[in-house]
Amino acid sequence: MKKILTLVSIAFISLTAKAQDANQGLKGTWFATSQFGYQQTKTGDVKNTNLSVLPIVGTFVTPSVAVGAGFGIINIKADAKAGTVAKTDLLVIQPLARKYWNVAGSLYFFGQLAAPIITGKEKESDLKISQYGLSVSGGFDYFISKNFSVEFSYDLANFTSTTLEPKSGEKTTVTNFGLAHVANVDPFYNTALAGSRPNLTSPLSFGFKFLF
Repeated sequence: MKKILTLVSIAFISLTAKAQDANQGLKGTWFATSQFGYQQTKTGDVKNTNLSVLPIVGTFVTPSVAVGAGFGIINIKADAKAGTVAKTDLLVIQPLARKYWNVAGSLYFFGQLAAPIITGKEKESDLKISQYGLSVSGGFDYFISKNFSVEFSYDLANFTSTTLEPKSGEKTTVTNFGLAHVANVDPFYNTALAGSRPNLTSPLSFGFKFLF
């Protein structure tokens, strides 16, 4: 009888330990990813290109919630037949938080809240640009293995405040709130276009994530 009780106790302790491990999910796991965004539009003879690269590092604070921060660059160009009309190089710092939901098997949906801070200069006109705001996005994360996944995300809504400060003259501040709109990559640094909802980031991005 004692042997049976001992075996039952060992089995119960083992099952309890496994259940606790399963409930931990990804808690305590660190991840590193790099999101890439690209968009190109053409209006008349002017071609506008928006390229963003944003490496991100974070950790899961609960089995399904992660926090992290990104540090990257955005390059925006406007090219015409006569040459480059405008070229802007920007630095991005972006703290963020994510919530994950399992869809099926290795496929997860996540919602993300981020607070990007962007700063830089348009080289042709020496115009200083700064932007801060809040961004809500959704995406899908597919785990190829326990240490590697592929993710896609899309902007759902964002609030931005953009300040354009020319070399001489008055600075302009543009406040914008948008719902699931395509980012405007026209040469927004032209103050004549200040009312055209300047959004410095690309709405669609993808990346590869490593977990450790």
